[in-house]
Amino acid sequence: MRTCFSNQIAFLSLRKRFGVRIVHAPNTPEGGVDVPAMAELMRTHRPRLVSATHVPTNSGLVTPVAEIGRHCRELDLLYLVDACQSVGQYPLDVEEIGCDLLTATCRKFLRGPRGSGFLYVSDRVLRAGYEPLFIDMHGARWTAPGTYRPVGTAARFEEWEFPYATVLGSAAATRYARDVGLEAIAQRTPALAARLRSRLETVPGVRLLDRGPQLAALVTFAVGGGWQPQPFKEAMDARNINSSLSLREFAQFDFGDKDVDWCLRLSPHYYNTEEEVDHVADAVAELLRQER
Repeated sequence: MRTCFSNQIAFLSLRKRFGVRIVHAPNTPEGGVDVPAMAELMRTHRPRLVSATHVPTNSGLVTPVAEIGRHCRELDLLYLVDACQSVGQYPLDVEEIGCDLLTATCRKFLRGPRGSGFLYVSDRVLRAGYEPLFIDMHGARWTAPGTYRPVGTAARFEEWEFPYATVLGSAAATRYARDVGLEAIAQRTPALAARLRSRLETVPGVRLLDRGPQLAALVTFAVGGGWQPQPFKEAMDARNINSSLSLREFAQFDFGDKDVDWCLRLSPHYYNTEEEVDHVADAVAELLRQER
């Protein structure tokens, strides 16, 4: 499976330090992980951990994490879901997903402060005695000179130094999203993204990169016309359009398959309007008409 680049670096580090083996599931031709093939790999290798990214950072793809979770439960495998790009965009039910661990940042679609995030830990993980590599006095009790005991809750994965200001900001962002309604947000954001894709696909020189049976509110596209990544983003910035660059180093597998070195990512949210979406598409068309 095409995992998020930060996750992949972490797995490569574990391979370097501890010799873990990394096995990737293949994608389907239309985009997205081939779940039956992934399940067969699970049965064959019996991995210590199955990891899936709900919405990759470099693509609008939505991974069927609940379907993967059903196979993990059947095989009694530990299951980690990266929900960084889906928290605040979709309702998430860890019981429905069937995950043992779920990670998220608060600064993306949840619109919380940078530097904040959270980890969900299942009771099964706690009962099995899992703990962080570097546990401290917040997550454990020093019970005797030569031993310690992890606390019984998920707080064992927390650290003593805690950013309380960002936690309060994240709580405020969470209440805001709940007041708006996650179901409403989950309808609105993909609809705006679909409108943006529909407009962009008519622009000469634009190549949409999002693939898969279900697409989220991340719109990624490559452009021709001799544009380089930073100048193109700066031109979008000058038009007061927020965007993000994704580079080859962020998505070695995915961009290798798509044969691109960079793309621009746009992430419309529920508060955006249809007129703003059309303005973005018009701005891209205008830039591609310019000589470089």
